[in-house]
Amino acid sequence: MAHYIDGFILPISRDRLDDYKHLVETVAEIWKEHGALDYREYVGDDLILEGTRSFTDLIATNGGEAIVFGWVEFSSREARDLANEKVATDPRMVDLMNSSNSGFDAERMAYGGFRSFV
Repeated sequence: MAHYIDGFILPISRDRLDDYKHLVETVAEIWKEHGALDYREYVGDDLILEGTRSFTDLIATNGGEAIVFGWVEFSSREARDLANEKVATDPRMVDLMNSSNSGFDAERMAYGGFRSFV
């Protein structure tokens, strides 16, 4: 079965990673309540491969920032669209973002929806 994902990459200050992790643990549960099959985020560990452009270059991080790469998996694009609508109107998300000191900055996040290819 071909699934649909929303993928994203963003910088987070290394000294705020614990705060960010606490935030997204709750965010992941909210996404799953609204239809996500899976929610994953990873912190960059080995980001340089000679001859390629690194995520740190792409996002223009400074030395004190870590790269976070993640995705949310759905059964289809339609399921993704419905979940996005529900999450956008979930008051818990607004409360979480307003009360968090995680350093998340949506303007520095790269994001996109992806259909299955291989």
